[in-house]
Amino acid sequence: MRQAQRDITLRFLAEPQDVNFGGKVHGGAVMKWIDLAAYACAAGWSGQYCVTAYAGGINFISPIHVGSLVEVEAQVIYTGKSSMHIALEVNACDPKSLNRRLTTSCIVIMVAVDQHGHPATVPQWEPQTEKDQRQLEAAVKLVEIRKHISKEMQIFFQQDAE
Repeated sequence: MRQAQRDITLRFLAEPQDVNFGGKVHGGAVMKWIDLAAYACAAGWSGQYCVTAYAGGINFISPIHVGSLVEVEAQVIYTGKSSMHIALEVNACDPKSLNRRLTTSCIVIMVAVDQHGHPATVPQWEPQTEKDQRQLEAAVKLVEIRKHISKEMQIFFQQDAE
């Protein structure tokens, strides 16, 4: 029987092509790393191909400099029928000092899909510790908040009936 993997850490070196006009790693590069880690985490948990359904609460806390060692930590904190909520933290440091600092955090929802692109069932995650339980409760609250935000945002995307 396959063992599901709940978390993963990917490491990257911030390269010159990742820099924005201000001389720091641009947010798009960070978001790409986040998406890669979320995919690897979700695929490891579900054992299936997964697609990104949602990325939210992205908090850019501090800049990343070229040459930094970047670690993207991803962890399953909630599962639905076919979805997995992944909490991500991005830390960076000078590879010579290894004094890590938090640079970015967010939640990504991945959905497992079958060979036809239809949602596929994923193994259910059960909290094992008090911290796990708190993460689960926070994820459930975020589901409700996202529903409200989605409803409120509809005004921006509706066609006027004139």
